[in-house]
Amino acid sequence: MGFTKLKKPNFYSINRVIFIMLLDVMATAGSFFLGLWFRADFAFENIQSTHMQGYLYAIGPWCVITIAVFSLFRLYSSIWAFVSTSEVFRIAGAYIVLAVVGVLVFHFDGVIMPRSSMVMGFLLSFVCTVCIRFAYRLWLTALRKISHAAHSSGLKNVMLIGAGDAGRALALEFTNSDYIRDHLACVIDDNPVKLGKRLCGAPIVGNRYDIPKAVKRYKISKIIFAIPSCSAQTRKEILDICSTTGCEVQMLPGIFQMVNGDVSVSQLRKVDPQDLLGRDPIKVNLDEIMDYISGKVVLVTGGGGSIGSELCRQIARANPKQLVIFDIYENSAYDIQMELRRTYPEMELEVLIGSVRNTNRVEYVVGHYRPDLIFHAAAHKHVPLMEQSPNEAIKNNVFGTYKLAKAAAKYRVKRFVQISTDKAVNPTNIMGASKRLCEMVVQMMNRESDTEFVAVRFGNVLGSNGSVIPLFKKQIEAGGPVTVTHPDIIRYFMTIPEAVSLVLQAGYYARGGEIFVLDMGEPVKIDTMARNMIRLSGLEPDVDIQIKYTGLRPGEKLYEELLMEEEGLQETANRMIHIGKPIEMDDELFKQQLARLDEASRNEDQDIKHIVAEIVHTYHVEEAAGCK
Repeated sequence: MGFTKLKKPNFYSINRVIFIMLLDVMATAGSFFLGLWFRADFAFENIQSTHMQGYLYAIGPWCVITIAVFSLFRLYSSIWAFVSTSEVFRIAGAYIVLAVVGVLVFHFDGVIMPRSSMVMGFLLSFVCTVCIRFAYRLWLTALRKISHAAHSSGLKNVMLIGAGDAGRALALEFTNSDYIRDHLACVIDDNPVKLGKRLCGAPIVGNRYDIPKAVKRYKISKIIFAIPSCSAQTRKEILDICSTTGCEVQMLPGIFQMVNGDVSVSQLRKVDPQDLLGRDPIKVNLDEIMDYISGKVVLVTGGGGSIGSELCRQIARANPKQLVIFDIYENSAYDIQMELRRTYPEMELEVLIGSVRNTNRVEYVVGHYRPDLIFHAAAHKHVPLMEQSPNEAIKNNVFGTYKLAKAAAKYRVKRFVQISTDKAVNPTNIMGASKRLCEMVVQMMNRESDTEFVAVRFGNVLGSNGSVIPLFKKQIEAGGPVTVTHPDIIRYFMTIPEAVSLVLQAGYYARGGEIFVLDMGEPVKIDTMARNMIRLSGLEPDVDIQIKYTGLRPGEKLYEELLMEEEGLQETANRMIHIGKPIEMDDELFKQQLARLDEASRNEDQDIKHIVAEIVHTYHVEEAAGCK
C-alpha cells in the first residue's frame, strides 16, 4: 500500500489567487478613496491635503492587513463557480476582525482620515469583496440562461415536487450545472405559505392536487419527486396523481441522501414499485436478531436464491461464528460467495454445492458442520412449472425438507426455520400444497425432537427471481405488451430485505411448532401496479404500451390468503409477526402417508396430485386447473 503523490499547485491556480488579491487591493484602495470623495461632497478640490496624506500613508499597510486576514479566513481557496452563502459568512467574519484591527491600529479617531469616510470606505470594501467573489458565478449563470434560451426548443420542461431543502438543492443544480439540459418550469408544494413564491427562479404554482393542471399549463415532460422525508402513504398519494399525467417521474432515493449531503440530479432514480405500496418500511429489533445469531454456526439452504442470498447478507451482519451456504445452483452460489467475501472478509464462510434431495449429502453437511441454526429456503416455487412437473415439487419441497429436518433432529440443531408461503393456505396448486406439507413436516418433527422447528409464511416479494415486477420492467423496456393474467388479480407484496428481516426475528421468537405469519399490509391489484409502472415511465397504458390479459395460469387464483381459518391468530412483540395455532394431526398416519407419497413421486405417479389432496384436505385438484 502506498500514498498518492500530491500534485504541486499549477500556474493557473497561483495566477488566479494573485489576480484575486490584486482585485481585493484595488477594491480596498478604491473604496476608502471613494469614502473620502463622498465626505468631500464628490468634489476632489474639497478633499483636505492632510486627509489625502493620511490616506496615502495608511492605505498600503491596510491592504497588506486585509490580504492577511482574507487568507486566514480562506477567501482565496474557494471555487468561483460554486461560491455560496457560506462564503458571505466567511467574508463577514473577516471584516469583523478587520474592524477590530482598524480600531486598534488606526484608532478611527479622525486624525488620519475623517471617521465618516473611513466607515464608508469600510462598507464599500465589504460590498466590493462580496461582488468580486460572486461576479464569476453570476456571469456563468447569465451565460447558461442565454444558452438555455437559445436551445429552448429542445429542452424538457420539468416540474419539481417539494420546495424544501432537497427541492432547493435540486433547483440550484438546475440553475448552476452545465450538464443539465432540462428546464425547471414550475414547483409544487403543499405548504400554502409558499404558493406564489419562487424557488431559484421557478414559480411555486400549487399543491399536489394542482399537478395535472400545472402539467398542462407548463407543458411538463418530466416530474421530479423531491420530498425524501414524507411518509409512504403521502408518497403513494402524490405518485398516484403523477401517474395520471403521462409524465416520466423520477425521485430521490430517501432521506439518508439529505443526511449525507448527496442531493443532486445524479442521485435521481426511477419510481420503484415499492414506492407504490403506500406503507412505511417494516422495522425489526436488530438487537434481538444479533443476540441469537452472533457467535452461532448458521446453515442456509438455497443460499444463492433471492430470499436465501438476502438471508446470508443479513446473517453475515449479525457476526455468526460460521456461515454455511448450501445450494444446487453453482453460479448463484458463487455470486453470493464473492459478495460476502468482499464485504465480510473476516467472516468464516463455507459455500457447498448439493441438493436437499440427496440424503447422504444432507447428512454429511449437517453432521460435519453441526449448525446451531438452519434456515431452509431451498425450494421449487414457480407455480405453473410445478403444475407441469408435480412429482418434482414433491421430491424437492416435501422430501428435501423432510430429509433436512431429520438430519437436524439427529444432530441436535438448536432451531430450524422453514421458509413457507401464503400459497400454502387453501392451496389451488401443487406448489402451494407441497409447501403446506412442509409445514406439516415441521410441526410433526417439532413434537418428536429437541430441535425447535418453525415455519414462516409470507406472500410475494418485490424483485425476487421469477416474480412479476422484474417481468413488467423488462416488458416496458421492450415496448410491451405487459402481460397480466387477470384484471382483478391481487397479491400481497413485501420487499426482500423486509421479508428476510422478519424471518430472522420470527426465528428469535421461535419456541417450536409455530407457523409465523408475516403481516403483508394491504393487498395490491396487479393490473393497477402494471398501469402505474407504465405511466410513471412517461408512457400511456393501452396507447404506448399495450396491456394483455392472458388468463389465470394452471393452479393460480385471484387472491392469496395468509391464514387458514382453523389456525387462529396470536400476537408477538412485533406487530408485523403473528403466530398461527398448530393444526391437530395424527403423526403416525402422516408418516404412512409420506411413505406412500415418496414412493409415488419416485415412480413418477401421474396421480400424485390426488394423493396430495388426500393428505392436505384444503387442496382440491379440480380447482388447481381452474381460475378461482
